[in-house]
Amino acid sequence: MTTLLVEDIGVLVQGDRTLEPVRDTTLVVEDGVITGIGTDHPSPDRVLSAGGLTVMPGLVDGHIHPTFGEWTPAQNAVGWFRNYLHGGNTSMVSAGELHIPGLDFTALTPELVLSIAITSKHTTGRMRPSGVKVNAGTILLVPGMTEEHFDRAAREGIDQLKFIFYDWNRLGDGEAQQYVTWAHERGMTVKMHSGGVSRSGSSRVAGRDVVLAVEPDVVGHISGGPIPAPDADILAIIEELPAAKLEVCSSMNYRATKLVVEQLISRDQIERLTLGTDTPGGTGVIPRGMLRNLCFLASVCGLDPVSAVAAGTGQTARAHGLDTGLLEVGRPADFLVLGPITGSTGSDALECFALGDLPGIASVVIDGVPLVETRSEQTPPPSRSVSWRGATAAPVPEPAPAAPRSGCC
Repeated sequence: MTTLLVEDIGVLVQGDRTLEPVRDTTLVVEDGVITGIGTDHPSPDRVLSAGGLTVMPGLVDGHIHPTFGEWTPAQNAVGWFRNYLHGGNTSMVSAGELHIPGLDFTALTPELVLSIAITSKHTTGRMRPSGVKVNAGTILLVPGMTEEHFDRAAREGIDQLKFIFYDWNRLGDGEAQQYVTWAHERGMTVKMHSGGVSRSGSSRVAGRDVVLAVEPDVVGHISGGPIPAPDADILAIIEELPAAKLEVCSSMNYRATKLVVEQLISRDQIERLTLGTDTPGGTGVIPRGMLRNLCFLASVCGLDPVSAVAAGTGQTARAHGLDTGLLEVGRPADFLVLGPITGSTGSDALECFALGDLPGIASVVIDGVPLVETRSEQTPPPSRSVSWRGATAAPVPEPAPAAPRSGCC
């Protein structure tokens, strides 16, 4: 058994907005799982002295567009997963592998979209690029799918589906609603592109009438990706679809985001808010995108920083069926050590978010393994440093060989 003791934690934020931050505490990790908070360990293999900095869950980006491993043709960028890791992202969820060169959005078939999802699930999703947990392989729902397509997806471990290129002219035939039913029967999460058309220009505008008719689990980038539905449609979705999670992405319309957050605060429904970057894409490759989301929510939109952290960690994870995003006993030890950059007037990471100041990341740990030990490559260093004692970290394990499975097509 490998043990890690994190000591000298200034503030521990657990990723649940109902839990107050814990100050001057410790964290115990055994074999990659959290086994104690505020407790000690007599003989840990490694000790991380957090230097009085803040410890919080690793960020969960609920909206990415991977293509092949760490390369994205959307921005012709290589190594972007590593950069996002250094920006604090420890888990990511695909919103569709739609940037494959040559993919004709006007000629998508059920077999094609299922094949793409399966391939991504068992390549990018399997390799854990740069150690990041990537839930890859999201099916882009198209007309003509049968229940067998959903069965095959479930057998391959696919649990995320998305409406984006669906023909809403046939909304009245009940097919889209049947897809949601089939998905829920198999424990899958359904996301919907909302607002104006995407960068591709091939998606369909989805406002109030479409969203309310389909009733997705997550309303993708409700405040813009790149532009939102009209304000009246946003307000109707918030009011008339109370079970849906509402996603805000870095591709946002800032004014509309403020409207969404203020509405959720006034309704005491901030637990519905989830976050993502909607990248790589036209917005670019932005390693600090999730950190910037937290800063914007807490410093401009009136959201308290503990709730902002929860939106970008535990709430986003829960909305997509992930076991990450929370620092509690029994959860994977995926966490960040971060704090104010020299020159900031904040005393800890929460105050940085409230001020709109980017915090500096010292360490990024996934499953108890430090993938960034003392200094992020994507943020300035925090004003206080961390230190490690004990044996060197175990290497990130290679993925196990894929089990035999049925043909994808």
